Amino acid sequence: MTSVSQTPGDIRVPFWRDVRVLQWLFQIAVVAVAVGAVLWLYGNYRTNASNQGISTNFDFLDNPASFEITGNELSQNAPVRDAIREGFLNTLRIAVAGIVAATILGTLVGVGRLSSNWLVAKLAAVYVEAVRNIPLLLFVVFGQLALVLGVFPRVENAWTPLGLLVVSNRGINLLWFEGSGRGLVVLGLIAVVAAYLVARWRRGVFDRTGVAARTGLWGGGVLVGVLVIGWVAFGYGATAPSVEGRSAVGGIRVDPSFFALFFALVVYTASHIAEIVRGSIQAVPKGQGEAADALALSGFQRMWFVVLPQAFRIAIPPVGNQYLNLIKNSSLGAGIGYYDLTLVTQTTVGNGSPAVPAFAIALSIYVSISLVTSLLVNIANRRFALVER
Repeated sequence: MTSVSQTPGDIRVPFWRDVRVLQWLFQIAVVAVAVGAVLWLYGNYRTNASNQGISTNFDFLDNPASFEITGNELSQNAPVRDAIREGFLNTLRIAVAGIVAATILGTLVGVGRLSSNWLVAKLAAVYVEAVRNIPLLLFVVFGQLALVLGVFPRVENAWTPLGLLVVSNRGINLLWFEGSGRGLVVLGLIAVVAAYLVARWRRGVFDRTGVAARTGLWGGGVLVGVLVIGWVAFGYGATAPSVEGRSAVGGIRVDPSFFALFFALVVYTASHIAEIVRGSIQAVPKGQGEAADALALSGFQRMWFVVLPQAFRIAIPPVGNQYLNLIKNSSLGAGIGYYDLTLVTQTTVGNGSPAVPAFAIALSIYVSISLVTSLLVNIANRRFALVER
């Protein structure tokens, strides 16, 4: 009689003791509890709303908004959906402008913290340590009350540096173009694509011949050339702002609340980005900088061509988190009258629109903006990540 030995792999574990089965059951249970809680809350909301005669649909989007948006020509009789769209666009404007400016300022301050100049390093350190420990809302209020209303002059005495802008406590009027905005966007995209193709061609020339690529010089030249040629060919012009009596005319006007919020978001977010940049630079192996010195590169060339490109690979994920924080923090503009998505939704609800559907729309839009931003950051992270072989 022969005995058959069983290996550990041949032994079947009962499903109620299988770790993989238990993990799946646990996750299914968590999802079921979460869905059940949401359905329970939604059922209570529907019941309470029905008892109080509150609408739960989205028909209110067709009702007149019954309020004006500062700095916008939207009529009071325009539907609520148009007001929400304008609030969404205002949120995008402050988010995009704030992200660009905060990235530039944060990078400069982060590099400054590692400067060999004692004064520059200390000033950067004081800025970072002071700003990071002050609530953002205070910066928003400070920008509105102390900077715009307290420092900027009255419109009769407005500042007009070089005749290109008019700065007063009623806002800032900037030099602006005259012509089709969509056409200018298309022209800009064509210029960017042309500059990219030329830069790529120059890199190919460098790979084949060893001749200096100078992609920035060639690409920048093509970019400017295409923009200038298109500007002249399509008959674009420019209008400069000026002061006439007690008002500023011409150019494009930046609302005071926009500038105050922009100032607060940039100053605050840049302090966090600066620390990320500083840590990322210090994470680059010192041998990289020593190799750059061995090649007789200047301090600027060492930082620009060797250290910063490697540091940005490390900095992209945490900097992306700061972008998301800036987008969400832009809702604080409601406290100083900036009609972003949050203030438009609050005003709509105050005029009689149902609160839950209105804020559900606002929440969905904020989530969508954040998801798109995360997607772009993840794409950039994968694009610049080192690939191991």
